[in-house]
Amino acid sequence: MNETEVRHYEMDLLQSGIAEAVRGPMRLSFEIERNGSMPVEQELRRSKEKSHREWISIFQAIGHPAVIMDPGYRVIQANRAICRILGKSETELFGKHCYELFHDHRSGHPPAECPIRKMLISGMVETVEMEMELLGERFIVSVTPLLDDQGNLRKIIHIATDITYLKESEDEKKKLRNRLTQIQKMEAIGTLAGGIAHDFNNILMGLQGHISMFLHNMDPEHPYRVKLENMESYIRRGADLTKQLLGFARGGKYDVKPTNMNDLLGRSADLFGRTRKEISIYRSFSEDLWTVDVDQGQMDQVFLNLFVNASQAMPGGGHLDLQTENIVFSETDVPMVGVTKGRYVGISVTDDGVGMDKKTMDRIFEPFFTTKPKGMGSGLGLASAYGIVKNHGGGIHVYSEPEKGTTMKIYLPATEGQPLIGEKTKEEIFTGWETILVVDDEPINVSVMVEMLEMLHYRVLPAGSGQEAIAVYMEKRAEIDLVIMDMIMPGISGGRAFDILREINPDVAVILASGYSVEGEARMIINRGCRGFIQKPFHLQELSRKVREALDNRPLRAASDPEQTRTL
Repeated sequence: MNETEVRHYEMDLLQSGIAEAVRGPMRLSFEIERNGSMPVEQELRRSKEKSHREWISIFQAIGHPAVIMDPGYRVIQANRAICRILGKSETELFGKHCYELFHDHRSGHPPAECPIRKMLISGMVETVEMEMELLGERFIVSVTPLLDDQGNLRKIIHIATDITYLKESEDEKKKLRNRLTQIQKMEAIGTLAGGIAHDFNNILMGLQGHISMFLHNMDPEHPYRVKLENMESYIRRGADLTKQLLGFARGGKYDVKPTNMNDLLGRSADLFGRTRKEISIYRSFSEDLWTVDVDQGQMDQVFLNLFVNASQAMPGGGHLDLQTENIVFSETDVPMVGVTKGRYVGISVTDDGVGMDKKTMDRIFEPFFTTKPKGMGSGLGLASAYGIVKNHGGGIHVYSEPEKGTTMKIYLPATEGQPLIGEKTKEEIFTGWETILVVDDEPINVSVMVEMLEMLHYRVLPAGSGQEAIAVYMEKRAEIDLVIMDMIMPGISGGRAFDILREINPDVAVILASGYSVEGEARMIINRGCRGFIQKPFHLQELSRKVREALDNRPLRAASDPEQTRTL
């Protein structure tokens, strides 16, 4: 073997990554041959065979699919990894074009992103990320040129590293980041919506209070009575809208009871079904469904919103499938469903309507977002459903494709309680004789509550702030039987004022009145000893009942005089 042949062989080994293991023996053999020693040819042959065996061993041990090709993309050698993946022997792969093995061979040429194409231009190592269609996975593919002494391309080393699991992990992280961004956006919008609802409820309070007083004293046959009742219905509709906003804003649950969701979902479906005869409703309810703690009125609202949206997706009629089931989520399920691990009741509402695309699904729970024509929808239905479910510690998700219908899935945490069925409260008007301190920073609210309470025969002391309320109470503590106080006020807030009043008198009776709901700060104040909560806007009957309950449940020292307590 002459020096040129030795250099060619050494270059092959060097560019294959193993030349260092054999360079020393080969260089020594060449020196011996050049100096005229006799056994050189045999020694060199043995060294070459040993090095070749080592190269084959290393090449076959590579854990990633690897092949050596000629400049025409044809396989010269293939390692065990690629043979195992393709289910073929090295002999079967010999002479095949790489794009026949890894890609759609019907094209008859390498794909546009082929790294060998780039390497033939650059003459350097090229690495790309690409799909190998016939393997069905995502790979990092690296190709290395092997050159001769004149710099001509002799062979190509092609190694592919499977990164499918890394891509899946990266995609999962991206989904989680998008979900977190969406949640943060929804919470920010929810805070804004809650503030708007609170202020709007204060406006409605003045209207509702005055109208309920007009109606209380008005003859049933009065010509204006119908008009005032219509106005009151409009106020109720406005209050329902603010409840939806507060629901979206996660503003709280109002009246939580252990509930069998089969019964509640079934009743809601029955009511809806009577109005949409063209829609067939199918039920698949779990017989041993776990109990959940929910505000039944709010969940009725959620179901109605889902039913209405489903019916609008099926203008010509269709099928509505309702399903309930018990589900246990583990730690691995938590990131996808957006709830903590534990026992849940799953509720599915599926229609076979027009469906929706991903762009619509991404915004479906945003307030005021609607795909309906102007004037046909407020865009609050699904937003409030989202807020209500989230405020119950649950999760809500949508699955849909265009022309393939939509499925809404709700998950609510299970409880150990026994189901209760809600009962309506009788709308009687209760009166009294006690002294009540009314505290609110909105003059219109103070005015209307004073008039309503005086109509109920109570003596009323008004206060326009937390500071003023404390001053009045310190002066007339012995006279005051009850305090009705707004929660959100500048200066000393309702919560802080309540704590100060409790320091003055641990037995003070206080009702919180707020445009927000009973959850959040209101719930914390109630847990500290507040006697009750009333949601603005409220009418005369509701105010009379709440006041009477708070007064009658005071300590014996301040019990009401039964002779002066009556109903109207």
